[in-house]
Order: sequence, then C-alpha cells, then structure tokens
Amino acid sequence: MNAERTPWEPETAGLLALPSGRAVRGRGLRRPLPEGQQPEFGLYLLGHEPPSVPWESRWLRWRDFRLPGDRDAARAAFGELLERAGDERVEVACGGGYGRTGTALACLAVLDGVPNAEAVAWVRAHYSSRAVETPWQRRYVARFPGA
Repeated sequence: MNAERTPWEPETAGLLALPSGRAVRGRGLRRPLPEGQQPEFGLYLLGHEPPSVPWESRWLRWRDFRLPGDRDAARAAFGELLERAGDERVEVACGGGYGRTGTALACLAVLDGVPNAEAVAWVRAHYSSRAVETPWQRRYVARFPGA
C-alpha cells in the first residue's frame, strides 16, 4: 500500500469486506455523503451522468431497477474496482444504494471467489438485506462470469 494512503476505517458506513480482505464502500447517492474518509475512486451506476466528485470516478450507464446497458463494460468496471480495492479506498453507488449497488457488490464477491449461487445471500448478509432488488438482477449475478 502506498505510504500516503490509508484504508477505510472499519466502522465506515456501507463498508463491505470481501473474502480476500479488500474493502468496498456501497452507498446511495440520494443520501448525503457519509462523514469521514472520502473514496479515492468511485464507480457510479446511474442512467444519467453523475455529478462530478473531487476524486477519480467512472460512470457505468445502468438504469434504475434494470441491468447494465453494456455487460462487457460492467465486467471491466467491476474488475477495475476489485483491483483498485487492493490499495485504494473505493466505493460503488447508485441512487438508493441497494439494487444496482448490491448487484455490483455481489458481482465483486463472485470475482473475489464467492460462488455465484451464494453471492446474493452473501452480500445481503454482509452489506444490506435489501441488496439486489429484482429477479433479473439476481439472475445476472447467478450468471456473472467469475475470475
């Protein structure tokens, strides 16, 4: 880890510790920015371009209650997020912080070694019981190509 960088504080709201020990913060953009540390990189899952933020970010077009508009781009974005989580404070967020964010976190869990069939339940147990809101989001996770 870069000497100037510090990991997420363990009590950070919305923090999901993956099996590998990498941590990703999930949140809803319609709520105020949480107190404390800011991310160094954010992946934003919205149907429209997100507002600018003072840290590096990437936008993935993804309409509410739907699936990513470009699944190859989603796979690449999730891979980048997981890689960056190794030594940066990263977050993933959508409007509410549950459906699209939960789906992305479940896909990160698959990339990190959680079996597809267990990923939704795992994210619901470790992030939010409301994560992954629709049947098609659950199917997307079940079919998501792992590492």
